[in-house]
Amino acid sequence: MKRLKWMLALAASLMSAAASAEISDNVVRVGVLNDISGIFQDTNGVGSVEAARMAAEDFNGGGRNIKVEIVYADHQNKADVGNAIARKWLDVEGVDAIVDVPNSAVGLSINALLRDSRMTFLASSTASSDLTGKACSPNTIQWVNDTWATGNTTAAAMVSRGGKEWYFLTVDFALGKGIESEAQKYIEAHGGRVIGSSKHPLGTSDFASFLLQAQGSKAQVIGLANAGGDTINAVKQAAEFGIQQGGQKLVAFLLFINDVHGMGIKVAQGLQLMEAFYWDMNDDTRAFAKRFAARPGMNGKMPSGNQAGVYASTLAYLNAVAATGSDNAKDAVPEMKKFRGKDKLFGDTTIRQDGRVVHPMYLFEVKKPEESKYPYDYYKLVSTIAADQAFRPIAEGGCELVK
Repeated sequence: MKRLKWMLALAASLMSAAASAEISDNVVRVGVLNDISGIFQDTNGVGSVEAARMAAEDFNGGGRNIKVEIVYADHQNKADVGNAIARKWLDVEGVDAIVDVPNSAVGLSINALLRDSRMTFLASSTASSDLTGKACSPNTIQWVNDTWATGNTTAAAMVSRGGKEWYFLTVDFALGKGIESEAQKYIEAHGGRVIGSSKHPLGTSDFASFLLQAQGSKAQVIGLANAGGDTINAVKQAAEFGIQQGGQKLVAFLLFINDVHGMGIKVAQGLQLMEAFYWDMNDDTRAFAKRFAARPGMNGKMPSGNQAGVYASTLAYLNAVAATGSDNAKDAVPEMKKFRGKDKLFGDTTIRQDGRVVHPMYLFEVKKPEESKYPYDYYKLVSTIAADQAFRPIAEGGCELVK
């Protein structure tokens, strides 16, 4: 009788474990949520969808015949729209993870919605460092850039090269404000000063008045704390004003290879920028880029750091699902946080307990036209920031998950 009771208890325990660790609906659905038609369409857009599909194909069932579906939607850079999509995916359509999400306001909204749900948030393009700080969630992993890394590492690189006086052109949004704040703290702590700052709306087409103020300030460095089409427009118009020719350095805090391609190397030459990924870094990045460029609709385009982040984060999540047998965040996310090793696109990589994925960052300068030897050969490496220096120390973030 005792043996029978023991066997029944064991069976119940195994059944309970099986129930808690399983693939919901027998398929893992990953939702790419981003800007399909707005200012981030080139750095994210349909390219991110293709990157997620590449990850699913490379996962190839994870040795367990796990089915994967990639779905996608456009959040239109509106937090309420993104939140509504995510809620529908969570409550109705059986999506298990959300990836990408450029636009910090949208990302922070999704982060709050998914907290303690069964969904995983792979914030591969959400730049707010609050995601691994005061707003950290057990459901969220943050890849590629964040405002702390972008602000501090870019400022550090420029200050070390003599750029002590700054003027900011900042998008009046969570992203821009976060970058400027982090950069200013570093600059002032290291003997520099911020002479002035101009705020502009998201989607600005005319930067003339802002650039004239920056030029008139005589600041050594003009920092562009914006992204996408805003950065492209600002750089193009800065070239028209001859700002760099006048001796001021122009620094883009959040710029991607697609942006440089869009504005043209002649306009972008000499621009300083910080990236986590460059397609032409090594054999692995070049192999990935070649495959990406051949995907439907890519027409030879090279992947941005954000699109590379979608691939890397989606594949890491799927590998965690295969390892645990579960697509539930409470199983998959802790498994992802065990990773210590080399990511083929981002180099030496660690996933910390606060959800921050730590990897090297790179300061690049855009080449002169005569230095570029082939399509998308745009960057020359200025300096490498080691992984342990590139991101905010875990003890300083205020994340409640850190023990």
